[in-house]
Amino acid sequence: MTTVIELEEIKSLLKNVDVVTAMSEGFVQYSNGNTVVPPVGELLFDNPPGDVHIKYGYIKKDDFYVIKIASGFYENKNLGLPSSQGIMLLFNQKTGQTVAVLLDEGYLTDVRTAAAGAVAAKYFAPKNIEGIGILGTGIQAKMQLQYLQKTKPCKSVWVWGRTAENVLRFKEEMGDKFDIHIAESALDVTQNCNLIVTTTPSELALITADNIRPGTHITAVGSDTSEKQELDGSVLKKANIVVADSIPQSKSRGEIYQAVSNGFITEDKIMELGNAIQNSDLQRTSEEQITVVDLTGVAVQDIMITTAVYEKYKEENA
Repeated sequence: MTTVIELEEIKSLLKNVDVVTAMSEGFVQYSNGNTVVPPVGELLFDNPPGDVHIKYGYIKKDDFYVIKIASGFYENKNLGLPSSQGIMLLFNQKTGQTVAVLLDEGYLTDVRTAAAGAVAAKYFAPKNIEGIGILGTGIQAKMQLQYLQKTKPCKSVWVWGRTAENVLRFKEEMGDKFDIHIAESALDVTQNCNLIVTTTPSELALITADNIRPGTHITAVGSDTSEKQELDGSVLKKANIVVADSIPQSKSRGEIYQAVSNGFITEDKIMELGNAIQNSDLQRTSEEQITVVDLTGVAVQDIMITTAVYEKYKEENA
């Protein structure tokens, strides 16, 4: 019988799952060639604007394979709905039987992305964090800030959003746990922070190289299609280290795709996150280095978090 796990139970189960460690292990498996992850399936919508990603794959010699459908419809807030929606499907790798349906409404995608941001910061952010900068005010912006506390804790936060209303709401929701400063522009963020996370669906660059301080780390999250871009290509050109969660995916989407396509960097400058996790020589070695990690989202993350939630479900319902 197929197990159906709904959102509230998923949230409860996650309290006992080390998602950051699971993401690290998944990236290592991916970079070591131990996964089968086909190209991303994608649907793009204009009116209203939205995108749907279908990601799927498996870890070799594992028990399951996973298919994930996740969407972002950015005008949902006008309807009183979250922008993220989705579902996770878990199948038996040996028989193809449906093992579990996780009705997560996009929540697991948000969690695994935020956990990947914590992994990126662990290996590439400077030791001493003066301020965390967040571009964006949505659910991913909040989750990135929360998960960063697991690897690079810092309470001083500068946040920039497209509207004053969104920024004030962010401050109201997060201000009891953080010292939130409202940024008038992206420049305010880059001048006051040496750990920056970009989480918007922008198609126009928000940060340029001349605004970046020495020693800054940027985790780019929002640019997960071929059209989106939050960092000017000059930022990646200036960076000492440029990291992709998936080099194959970086050829068709994300900040690296934009920078390579526009001639700012060549592909030989890019390393893959799973390789860097295993080799300290590939990680940050100086407080003055500028580092960029481009997270386009890899199916192995969905495999790891879906499997972890299901295994925890079995354990608690044995």
